[in-house]
Amino acid sequence: MTGNTPVRIGILGAAKIAPNALVTPARENPDVVVAAVAARDSARARAFAGKHGIATVHESYAALLADPEIDAVYNPLPNGLHGEWTRAALAAGKHVLCEKPFTANAAEAREIEALAADSDRVVMEAFHYRYHPLTRRIEQIVGGGELGRLQRVDVSFCFPLPKFSDIRYDWALAGGATMDAGCYAVHMARTFTGEEPEVVVAQAKLRGDRIDRAMRAQLRFPGGATGTLRSSMWSSDILRISAHLVGDRGSIRVLNPLMPQYFHRFTVRDAEGRHTERFLRRSTYAFQLDAFAAAVLHGEPVETGPADSVATMTVIDAIYAAAGLPARVPAAAVA
Repeated sequence: MTGNTPVRIGILGAAKIAPNALVTPARENPDVVVAAVAARDSARARAFAGKHGIATVHESYAALLADPEIDAVYNPLPNGLHGEWTRAALAAGKHVLCEKPFTANAAEAREIEALAADSDRVVMEAFHYRYHPLTRRIEQIVGGGELGRLQRVDVSFCFPLPKFSDIRYDWALAGGATMDAGCYAVHMARTFTGEEPEVVVAQAKLRGDRIDRAMRAQLRFPGGATGTLRSSMWSSDILRISAHLVGDRGSIRVLNPLMPQYFHRFTVRDAEGRHTERFLRRSTYAFQLDAFAAAVLHGEPVETGPADSVATMTVIDAIYAAAGLPARVPAAAVA
């Protein structure tokens, strides 16, 4: 592909996240065209296509992957299906933008990493916040030593989801709070510190015998910092999306590092005192799509590629193990 030809993307499933994550930002991006959609329910796919102006509807995921007019796929399927259809997309020669979490567990992530390495395709996990200037600023401050030596990192992503029939509570589809909300907290802790943490202890609140509706994990980082991750879909922490980094010379406190385009508060305390900073209201998803298109069209590196995904899933598996819970498994492996 060349920079003169837009990336033609097909969507696997008429997922609720797809309009915000892909369809809307694609309208302002001349390097991307959302060209097709497929869903298990073809009527739903046709309705989705009609609502969002998508030209082609395929009767199955396999038919979409076989379409030579499609260059890349967006995979927002349930967690337990991410690995299966990312593998299929790579086999069909498509680039992949896969929703988080990348796979059901670290072993499956390593399988995808190997397949991606053997191909010339771009594979990106959709941690959209990673591409926003707010995240870049945190990295700049920490990496520049303004906080001194990091001592403490606390990240929370808690939101209310009392609809227990939702697929995010479904073991067969690799559900759980750590998979849905917690993967963001894990990824932020890794990104903001630039280090891979060890899970010291974890405690889960359960829905049933295997699904975590909430999780709290204590971390230890190689540089000496400690940290706490909180995630929940139903707990006393009704809504908490925040990050707090403390060093021996300063600190950063962020409200809503996930989607700062809606609202955010970014406060820095350093040797100069306390100050706040404001960031662009442009969508995190728009920045993410810029990065995906640049990788496909111009060979730009991606920051949330398969190796990064393996590292995230390794921490998630360790959190489940520390909480006395089994790692999630792909949907095809569930009897």
